[in-house]
Amino acid sequence: MLKTYKSSFKPNIIPVSLDQYVPKVELKEYLKINDAIYEVDSKAENGMTFSRLLNCQYSNTLKKMDPDHLVALATEVIPNYSCLVFCPTKKNCENVAEMICRFLSKQYLKHREKEKHEVIKNLKNISSGNLCPILNRTIPFGVAYHHSGLTSDERKLLEEAYSTGVLCLFTCTSTLAAGVNLPARRVILRAPYVAKEFLRRSQYKQMIGRAGRAGIDSIGESILILQEKDKQQVLELISRPLENCYSHLVQEFTKGIQTLFLSLIGLKIATNLDDIYHFMCGTFFGVQQKILLQEKSLWDITIESLRYLTEKGLLQKDTIDKPKEEIQYSFHITKLGRASFKGTIDLAYCDILYRDLKKGLEGLVLESLLHLIYLTTPYDMASHCDPDWMIYFRQFSQLSPAEQNVAARLGVSENFIGKKASGQPIKKKVDKDIVNRLYLSFVLYTLLKETNIWSVSEKFNMPRGYIQSLLTGAASFSSCVLHFCEELEEFWVYRALLVELTKKLTYCVKAELIPLMEVTGVLEGRAKQLYNAGYKSLTHLANANPEVLIRTIDHLSRRQAKQMVSSAKMLLHEKAEALQEEVEELLRLPSDFPSIAASSEKA
Repeated sequence: MLKTYKSSFKPNIIPVSLDQYVPKVELKEYLKINDAIYEVDSKAENGMTFSRLLNCQYSNTLKKMDPDHLVALATEVIPNYSCLVFCPTKKNCENVAEMICRFLSKQYLKHREKEKHEVIKNLKNISSGNLCPILNRTIPFGVAYHHSGLTSDERKLLEEAYSTGVLCLFTCTSTLAAGVNLPARRVILRAPYVAKEFLRRSQYKQMIGRAGRAGIDSIGESILILQEKDKQQVLELISRPLENCYSHLVQEFTKGIQTLFLSLIGLKIATNLDDIYHFMCGTFFGVQQKILLQEKSLWDITIESLRYLTEKGLLQKDTIDKPKEEIQYSFHITKLGRASFKGTIDLAYCDILYRDLKKGLEGLVLESLLHLIYLTTPYDMASHCDPDWMIYFRQFSQLSPAEQNVAARLGVSENFIGKKASGQPIKKKVDKDIVNRLYLSFVLYTLLKETNIWSVSEKFNMPRGYIQSLLTGAASFSSCVLHFCEELEEFWVYRALLVELTKKLTYCVKAELIPLMEVTGVLEGRAKQLYNAGYKSLTHLANANPEVLIRTIDHLSRRQAKQMVSSAKMLLHEKAEALQEEVEELLRLPSDFPSIAASSEKA
C-alpha cells in the first residue's frame, strides 16, 4: 500500500495584476448631432456635455453625398491610425466605403502603396483572378468593407491587412463587433440602428468596445451619429444598464431542452424521470425558473418535453416497479433517436429527414448528384430562402430529363416554376420549403460542376459569402446525414454515396484535386499548381523533395514546402496503418473457431 506524505512546502505566490503589463486604454464616448459633438457624461443632467463643433470645409457636392460628415471624422485619424465605421446594412457598408474614397485626397494612395497592391494581388489569387470592383477601387486608399457577403478567405486577408495597418478603415456591420478582434483608434456608428432595429445596450457596448488598442494606443474614441428624432432614445440607450442574461433553453425548444434530454438519455447520464429533473434543476434555466416560468413549473416542462420525444418516436418509456413505492419511469433511446443523436440532427427536422430519405429509396436518381444534394441541403437555410423565379425557371429548363424527374417526385414541375416566374395564378399548391430547398440544391449542384463561387454568385445573383455559407452548411449537414444513416440499417445504400458527396462538398474542387486538398496548407489554387506540376496524389507529394518543390511551384516558401511534404507523409502513414489494421483483422483467428471451442470443452 502506498503511503502519502504531507508536504510542508508552501510556494511564495505573489498576486500579480495584468494592469502592470497592459495599461488600461481610456475610452471616450461621443454623440454627434448635426455639426455638434457631445461627450457622454453620466454626471451631466441630460447625460452629455458639449465638446466641440465639427469645423469642416465641405463643397456643395460633398454636403449632399456626406451629410453626416463621415469623411471629416475619418480623416481626423486615418491613415496613421485605424478607424471602424459601423453601418446598418451590408449594402450601406459598400456605399459608404466608395463614398469616402471618392473624396479622399491622392496622398492616401501613396501610404503603404506596395503593400496595398500586394493585398489586391492576393485577393485575386484566392479567387481565381476575380476581385470585387468596389474593393478594387477602395483598397488603394486603404479602405475596405467587411461583412458576411465576403468569402472567409477574403475576410481573412482583409483582416490581416487591417491588423498590420496596410488598411486603415473598415466599413462594417455589427457582426464584426461580436466575432472579430479588430480594434481601432476611432469607432464611428453610422446610425443607432442594426438593419431596422434600434440598438440594444449590449450591441452598442460591443461596437464601441472596439475603440482603443491595448499596448498600442493610449486612448480610444467612439462617435455615435444620430438624428434629432432619435435623441431621447439614444440618451436612454447610453444611460441604461446592460440587458439581463436569460437562459434560452426553452425558447429554442428543439435545439434546447429536447436535444439536451436526448443527449442525457443517449449517453446514459440520466435515464429516469427523477434524475432528469434533478439535472434540470442544476442548469442555468433551472436557477432562473422562478423568473422565466410563470404558467408552468419546471417539473411540467420536463414531463412535456419527455412526452414530446416519446410521441415523436425518439424515446421509449419503461416502467420500473418498486415495492411499497410509487411507480417510476425510465427512458431509453430508440433507433431513430440514436440516429438523430449521433447525427446531431435538429429534432425539428429529424422526422422530415427520415421521411425524405425513405421516399428517396423508392427511386433514387444517380445519373447526377442533384438528388443526393437535395437530400443534404440544410432545412434551416431553405426556410430563409427567397428564390429569384426567373433564374429558377432558367436553371430548371436546363435540367436533363432524369434531373427533372427528381423535381417531379418532389411535386415541382417546370410549368409551376414558369407560372411563378411570369406571375400567373397557380391552382396547385406546392410545399414552399420543398421549392426553396430545391432552389438551393440547384445552387450547390451548379457550384460542384463549376467549382467557382464567383460565377455561381453571378448566375444566381447571390452574395458569394452566402454561397460559401450554404456550401459549408451543406458539407456539415451531409456529414450529419451520413452518421444518421449509419445508425439505421434500412439506409445502408446512402452510406458510401454520402462519404463521397461529403468530400465533394467539403473541398468543392474537381475530383482529381480532392486527395491533394487533404494536405495541410493546400487550397484549390495550390492544388492546381501541384497537379499541373505532376504531383497528382498523396504518394507523389509525400515523396517530393522540398527544394525541388520550391523551384517548381510559384510563390512557395521553404517552410510551406516542408509542411506540405510532412503532412502528406503523415496522411499516407495514417492510411497505411488503417489498412494494416484491416489486414490483421482479416487474418486474425476468430475467437469462436471450432477447434478452439472444442479444445476448451475437453479441458
